[in-house]
Amino acid sequence: MHCPRQACKGPRVVAGGSGSAGVIYFSLGSVARSETMPPEYRQAFLEAFRRLPQRVLWKYEGELEGVSDNVRISSWLPQQDVLAHDSVKMFISHGGLLSLQESIFHATPLLVLPMFGDQSKNAMFVENSGLGRMLVWEEVTADSIVDALTDIITQPKYKENVARMSASFRDQLTTPQERAVFWTEYVIRHRGAPQLRCPAAQLSWVQFLMLDVVGLLLAALLLLVFILRRLVRAACVIIFGGRAKKKME
Repeated sequence: MHCPRQACKGPRVVAGGSGSAGVIYFSLGSVARSETMPPEYRQAFLEAFRRLPQRVLWKYEGELEGVSDNVRISSWLPQQDVLAHDSVKMFISHGGLLSLQESIFHATPLLVLPMFGDQSKNAMFVENSGLGRMLVWEEVTADSIVDALTDIITQPKYKENVARMSASFRDQLTTPQERAVFWTEYVIRHRGAPQLRCPAAQLSWVQFLMLDVVGLLLAALLLLVFILRRLVRAACVIIFGGRAKKKME
């Protein structure tokens, strides 16, 4: 069931009728596109989701055949709203830093499938901290997906660990909104707050491009080349000049 036009309504519709089984949210982020996933992995996910009692919200950018009735796909989903919903049991993620932070903030356990960059390190953090599980793509099968998802959803330790970390994450002196309001008003009160601006903003283009440093390095390099040429020439005169004199004698 493909519903690209229901991105805004999708989370409410699926979560609202999910029952006690809940919802699984699946997104590989904004850089990697799910439609570029190799066919064998895509079929593994389709088969795994077909065997689950949960409903699935899958951020998928193209057309997809063979989707079971418990899966809803969309090219875009409001991730913060989805993760904040009480019916969402877990998040299948690529392990990007922002997705990891959002999942922890909303106390949602994770199944991480890292692809590149810092994602492998983030996935190891998730597994070592007990926030969820990690799968490598080479080991992705329908059985491994179902086993990992079932373990994360049925074992309370993952939810407890991520909820504990979420509580410490949220425990701050002020909220991000309050800080944004304060600093906005601070800049207004102090007429642009020039004292907070980086001194680098006042550099000339010569200083910004470090042309003086580049010029000094080039001059040193030219001087070194000049000295080496003179030394080589002097050595050649001494060596070959002496041989020429001996031949003439």
